[in-house]
Amino acid sequence: MANLKEIRTRINSVQSTRKITNAMKMVAASKLKKAQDAVINLRPYDSKLHEILFSLVKSLEGEEISSRYLRNGKEEKVLLVVITSNKGLCGAFNSNIVKKGVELAQSKYSEQYKNGNLFYFTIGKKGTDFFTSKEYQVYDYNNDILEDMSFKNAFPVIKQVMDSYINGAFDKIEIIYNKFKNAAVQLLTVDQFLPVDLHRENGEESEEQYNFIFEPSKEFIIRELIPKTLRTQFYEALLESLAAEHGARMTAMHKATDNATEMIRDLQLTYNKARQASITSEILEVVSGAEALKE
Repeated sequence: MANLKEIRTRINSVQSTRKITNAMKMVAASKLKKAQDAVINLRPYDSKLHEILFSLVKSLEGEEISSRYLRNGKEEKVLLVVITSNKGLCGAFNSNIVKKGVELAQSKYSEQYKNGNLFYFTIGKKGTDFFTSKEYQVYDYNNDILEDMSFKNAFPVIKQVMDSYINGAFDKIEIIYNKFKNAAVQLLTVDQFLPVDLHRENGEESEEQYNFIFEPSKEFIIRELIPKTLRTQFYEALLESLAAEHGARMTAMHKATDNATEMIRDLQLTYNKARQASITSEILEVVSGAEALKE
């Protein structure tokens, strides 16, 4: 059994760790509130944009729509936008994203990966460090955007990704990120970003039929609405990931604090047993000495 000094040192060490993890939990909780409000406020806007877009497309009844963001018929070069975090201590938040990025390279896009046509655009230091160190083809990265999240700061990144498709650098772009559900649950999500699939199902279709007069025309409105919808979709993915990160870190630090509390309780019990054994031993020595003096 360890001596009393060693046990006291361990107890003090774990108590210091518990203070740190508890402080980090409180910081993450305060950041989560702001990030959660931002993503919850944006979701209805993004959903309504998609609803309007798909409703207009459906009303055209199969008429051809021309847009630079529509399918070009090939998938030779693929870009995966991987959104992680700049910091750790958030459980499996980053590892799940990284594993999914690697999994897609080995399964869905194995042919493109084999031919050197699979690239990564990493947002977040953890993802950037991994894919760079493992010598995957990193098209570009941006880690600073997560430190001050706003649409103004995100716009250059969104424009860069969209322009890479328009200029023909890539034939398909997907976004890999953690979708925020609640503080304890994050949903690993892979969304097709480009090309836009105007005929995919978009959740529950609205039963309302609007009899509007469109000016200048439905086709023009759709062409203008597509890039706006794409920018909103990308920004929402960033906000979802940020809120999910703070939720994951708060949960991880909460568990770490609970584990530290339990460890302190066990160490305290061990300390009390060792102290009792030491006192008992000293009493026996005193009694034995007294008996020896009597004799």
